[in-house]
Amino acid sequence: MTELFERISEEKRNRILQAAISEFANCGYEKANTNIIAKKAGISVGSLFQYFKNKEELFLATIKYGATVLKVTLEDILQGEEDIIVKVEKVLRAIQKHSRENADLIKLYNEIGTQSNYELVQKTVEDIELITAKLYSSLIEKLQKEGEARLDCDPKMFAFLLDNLFMMLQFSYSCEYYRERFKLYLSEDILNQDDYVVEHTLKFIKAAFSLKK
Repeated sequence: MTELFERISEEKRNRILQAAISEFANCGYEKANTNIIAKKAGISVGSLFQYFKNKEELFLATIKYGATVLKVTLEDILQGEEDIIVKVEKVLRAIQKHSRENADLIKLYNEIGTQSNYELVQKTVEDIELITAKLYSSLIEKLQKEGEARLDCDPKMFAFLLDNLFMMLQFSYSCEYYRERFKLYLSEDILNQDDYVVEHTLKFIKAAFSLKK
């Protein structure tokens, strides 16, 4: 994004980013129309391309915006002093809340996985995944040093598996296909059973890590 975009009001920046997130999430990167994004944001397409050099830069800006929101949420939770199980429960409840309130953003993450443009995917993955990879692996290493988690696991591998679990839950609360899959495995009412989902996900994680508590 350009310096000009950084200088406009926060309200206007958010309006443009939200319009872009909606269009990319629901139409895909290739079919997304920058004219529609500009119209929804209440600006001209000429102004849009004063803020961003091209469509790719706009797409990457939306990803960075979403990654920043996620980073702030996770860091606040995982860097606290609470017990590991308390932290994980907070992450799960944050996922439930965030996925419902930011469904288009989660759909956008899902859309990334369908991209055939390798360079674009690589840039996107670096923006999003490095944040959670470092947070989760460092947390697991800390647990191992404190004797709270099994020592015969690779923290990076377990971080990858843990993130996949969290990511699938995000999709299950926001993307049509994964919502139906969620209901098929459990029940038609599972989306209204947040406490049940948290309880049994915690049991699964405790067993995987052999947590003592």
